[in-house]
Amino acid sequence: MASRVVSVGAVSLALLSSLAQPSLAGGLDRSGYNIDQLFDASQFSVQAGGIYVMPQRKLKSARDVDPSNGTPAGSTSADETENYAVPYLGFKGGFGDVDCLVDYSEPFGAHINPGTAWVGAQANVETKITTHNYGATCSYKFDVGQGELRLIGGTFYQEVEGFKERLITPSPASIGRLDLQDNAWGWRAGIAYEIPEYALRASLVYNSRVKYDDLTGTVDLRNVGGTIVPVAGSAEAPDSLELKAQTGIAPDWLAFGSVKWTNWSVLQSVPFCPTTGACPSGGLASLDLGYRDGWTVTGGVGHKFNDQWSGALSLTWDRGTSDGYGSQTDTWMVGVGAAYSPVENVEWRLAGALGVMTSGESGTIVKDGITYGDDVTYSFGNDLVAAISTSIKIKF
Repeated sequence: MASRVVSVGAVSLALLSSLAQPSLAGGLDRSGYNIDQLFDASQFSVQAGGIYVMPQRKLKSARDVDPSNGTPAGSTSADETENYAVPYLGFKGGFGDVDCLVDYSEPFGAHINPGTAWVGAQANVETKITTHNYGATCSYKFDVGQGELRLIGGTFYQEVEGFKERLITPSPASIGRLDLQDNAWGWRAGIAYEIPEYALRASLVYNSRVKYDDLTGTVDLRNVGGTIVPVAGSAEAPDSLELKAQTGIAPDWLAFGSVKWTNWSVLQSVPFCPTTGACPSGGLASLDLGYRDGWTVTGGVGHKFNDQWSGALSLTWDRGTSDGYGSQTDTWMVGVGAAYSPVENVEWRLAGALGVMTSGESGTIVKDGITYGDDVTYSFGNDLVAAISTSIKIKF
């Protein structure tokens, strides 16, 4: 019986550091998909929280590849990244052997803002992408051997919106802007096995691609003597597969880990063509990403100090998705989290992470016959990233 008391108190520890860790994964990953609340042992729970991330990527040694295209002389360095916040809200209900989770999250996004003063302004002045995800996930559990097997399935509705600005003419400085938006559906399926007496759980969950087949928007060329042109394109948010595991290893101690693959290579160049008339080669405007697949690996330990306080420590490695073009290199992050339960049905969590975005360079490459980085090249050093997250959960 003692081991069960220890284990049940430690079950939630695997959530602590993960609240801050995935927020700087590669590609357009912000918080990814997280359905851990579905496994909450209480019959009902409400959880609200958020992550605030502070990346400090600084570009340097920038060089205009083709000065003849009119790029003005400018700074050879730029602060590329912006701080951002990611909210979460979830409600979980249990009905016998069925558990269901309804949640809101912002799994993908980006905000790159090097500005107009650097020599790469014709490539990018500012780019911002935001998603809104509304999910519904259920599981059915039944006894298998010493534990319980869960079958997991669900769907989610996702909205995307964003813009990209770049310098079109240097003198006078004129900015062109692409705006876009769309919505689409996705689904998930998975399986999990649990032995509560040992705080053991292993889960494997697949999240489908989200096909944005009707990306619509405008290209605003009024600053260069043009007009607002309606455009359309298509893209896919990537599918992913994540394996998570945890187990009690000693009285009041828990080990946990995860491995996630994300199919970021589905996002290469996304051209946008006018809705009427001919489309220029490569589109009237485009989002050029050139990503490779992402891998994220996390491992850590959690400890229950007493009935009110628990803590966790984790280490995460994320493989950069840039493939010779862009600044998304490997990231290493250490996360520390604490949970405080002033009463049995309330839990407050606070977690932080500090990491290093490794150095690299971005140059001109050719992938699948498409040229990337033929406007500006640059390098970057090892840069810091910090994140803090907090959440409150009410169980009843």
